[in-house]
Amino acid sequence: MPMNPVVQAVIKAITLVQPDVASSWDAQRKVEDAAGKLTIADPRCRIDEITATADDGYEIPLRVFTPLDIDFSLKAGLHVNEDHRGTILYMHGGGWANGDVDFYSDACMRTALKLERRVIAVDYRRSPECRFPVPLEDCYAVARALFAGEVIPDADPEHIVLMGDSAGGNLTAGVSLLARERGDFAPRTQILLYPLTYNDHSEDTLFDSVRENGEDYILTRQAIVDYIELYLRTPEDFHDSRFAPLIATSLADMPRTLVITAEYDPLRDEGEAFAARLDAEGSEVACFRMTDGVHGYFLYPSVLSLVRDTYRLIAHFLDDDPIPTEGKLPWTPLLGTD
Repeated sequence: MPMNPVVQAVIKAITLVQPDVASSWDAQRKVEDAAGKLTIADPRCRIDEITATADDGYEIPLRVFTPLDIDFSLKAGLHVNEDHRGTILYMHGGGWANGDVDFYSDACMRTALKLERRVIAVDYRRSPECRFPVPLEDCYAVARALFAGEVIPDADPEHIVLMGDSAGGNLTAGVSLLARERGDFAPRTQILLYPLTYNDHSEDTLFDSVRENGEDYILTRQAIVDYIELYLRTPEDFHDSRFAPLIATSLADMPRTLVITAEYDPLRDEGEAFAARLDAEGSEVACFRMTDGVHGYFLYPSVLSLVRDTYRLIAHFLDDDPIPTEGKLPWTPLLGTD
């Protein structure tokens, strides 16, 4: 079904008035950073600030969101206990240049509560001040320390999930590839929300979604190109699989993976192609396309059915419950529905 024409017109109007990324990324960052300061804490979630050390000695800020079980009775009084079934290491989106843990605090708090898991958000260094591979290596250093018990001592490696959206999904896949290559740790599960996985977003790209959705649906093709230019150091980086995991020689022996794409996202096809390669090379993978979704929708208010349905899908995957694939669904099942 096509998108509601009124909604489509609104989205197109918003897209048309967006400033150019190449010249306005810093202004956008300031707006997002200010907006992030307005997040209202949920009393059901404890927030802690900690750090992990990068290989060059930089202290990487981390924000930990721990869901709480709050029980009160007149007789026993107030009892607050941690209530989680694992740990999610979250790598935020924003084109590697924007987004931070403040801007993502509401989404991370919501994720902790809805999925009943502790969430650790990585405030990695951003481009263009710190270009590839610095953001990736920051995320890798945090993951390595987390699996080694150096970030949260009680984090069970068997129940650590790597997760990210957009550029954060790119970083998540990159961390998993590096973990396989270096052998420091072995993540069991990763979740990629509308990730960037490929290097060519020109008009001649392999993927139709870049052409079909690259002008009128919030994230434009030109914005993707501009963000990549802000991120990479050299032309050689463009062909580095740590940046574009879809071009890796092998995608075997990767974690159990959930890929969620958005119907009207220019990155849709490359995310689905990444899932298809994981499947073809023997990794366990599920892939679903969210109907009427546009890039970045995961940050929208949770009252929207699209966001609620995404959490529903993730919960099914994490709990290894059968995912509905028949009848009128808010997603299109593409892989992992057997």
